[in-house]
Amino acid sequence: MAKVLVLIIGLVVVAGGAWWWMNTQSSGDNKQMMEGESMMKPTEEKMMESDTKMEDAGMMEEESDAMMEKPSMETKEESMMNPEAMMMAKSERYLTYSKESLEQAKDSRRVLFFYASWCPNCKLADAEFREKMSEIPSDVTVVRVNYNDPDTDQEEKDLARQYGVTYQHTFVQIDQDGQAVTKWNGGKVAELLKNIK
Repeated sequence: MAKVLVLIIGLVVVAGGAWWWMNTQSSGDNKQMMEGESMMKPTEEKMMESDTKMEDAGMMEEESDAMMEKPSMETKEESMMNPEAMMMAKSERYLTYSKESLEQAKDSRRVLFFYASWCPNCKLADAEFREKMSEIPSDVTVVRVNYNDPDTDQEEKDLARQYGVTYQHTFVQIDQDGQAVTKWNGGKVAELLKNIK
């Protein structure tokens, strides 16, 4: 019986020692991890602070640019509700599609730009048309039409169907009667100047 008791006590001591050793190692690892995290935290916080400062600077720069420049695009709602905006749009060479904007540009060479918000090339072209509007000839009006994106309305879908547009970043020059004069895919201001008739 004494041997069994010694064996049980020995097992308890060995199990207890193993349990203590594992907990000591585990807490040591946790301590090291916590120390490592605390060493990393200031760096991460500095990086996040730096990112936030850069974002704030970028937003401030965008806001100041927006204040300095007259906006070249207007929403359909603005053009329909604000007669002053409609008058200003007559002198602009790059407009957002509405029946009114298309009609007011009737006396110029009109080019429909079928744009999709998810298309990276369309976004680049849109930015260049806004930036280099003065390079668009004064007798040309580019009208941006939403194509197959969340902002596309039924009128815009009908225009795409009317002119056989099956691909975003397509340009269609139309005459005063709305008949297609020429059509091309892709490009920015340089391609507009090259392809317009």
